[in-house]
Amino acid sequence: MSDFLAGLLAGLMALLPGGASEPTAYVGYLEADYVYVAPASPGRLVDIAVTEGQSVTQGQMLFALDDRQQAAQRDAAAARVASAQATLDNLVTGGRVQEINVIRAALDKAQSDLALAQSNLARSEKLLALGTAPSVRVEQDRAAVNAARAQVDQLTAQVDVAELPARSAQQVAAEANLTAARADAEGAAIVLADRQTTAPVDGVVDRLYFHTGEMAGSAPVLSILPAGALKARFFVPETARASLAIGQEVQVSCDGCTAMAARITYLAAEPQTTPPVIYSREERGRLVYLVEATLAAPGTLQPGQPVTVTR
Repeated sequence: MSDFLAGLLAGLMALLPGGASEPTAYVGYLEADYVYVAPASPGRLVDIAVTEGQSVTQGQMLFALDDRQQAAQRDAAAARVASAQATLDNLVTGGRVQEINVIRAALDKAQSDLALAQSNLARSEKLLALGTAPSVRVEQDRAAVNAARAQVDQLTAQVDVAELPARSAQQVAAEANLTAARADAEGAAIVLADRQTTAPVDGVVDRLYFHTGEMAGSAPVLSILPAGALKARFFVPETARASLAIGQEVQVSCDGCTAMAARITYLAAEPQTTPPVIYSREERGRLVYLVEATLAAPGTLQPGQPVTVTR
């Protein structure tokens, strides 16, 4: 309801004579606080699942935005999680079995080469002692034994390293990367879910402000009249203000409807007019105060209807 109508009603109440007795009824109108629903982020509307006047429940899908880009970002984030998990697993468990088997095979060959070199050296030393082999032959075989032993030692060390888990610093870094990847994936899933907007409250769809195919941003796409949000706004003179209290029951009626129960939920502390600072008895009689009462069962009544409130 516009401020103009509220001011007009207040003005009518202010015209009551200062010495007149308290009226038996107060004029007012019906009002409601609408819930305006906007998307979490801008995008093109691909589906509006409700119509004006349709009843909706909390959590029901209202409209959806194009989510292709957000779905791709969700998939990319999931792939980064899988990659980070594989890196961490590799560091924790050491080298792969296949890699270790290759090193072990090379180690077996090196050990065989060492055994052959040692056999050749023993034979050369015997021939040298008999004087049938030159000393240079012995030196060559001895060098071959040393080279074969060095190869065995190197491959043995490679197997040991491959079977070790990662150093603590590398593992901590890998765990941090995995945590960050999971957080990114969770954020991407939330952004994707936000492309579908659901009803925040039970109520009736009042207005649709966009059509399918249009770009929606920060402005509301639709408004909802919440269930139980209809209230009567009326004005009482200064003499009646003190006799009203929050929670007090009143009766609301309108043209063509029967009286229905309502309960006062708001009492204005300030008058609708702006009189002088010091009030005389005559001026106090022209003051009116805004009161709001929530209807228990509004039925088919709509905001904007004029009503009469009695106690």
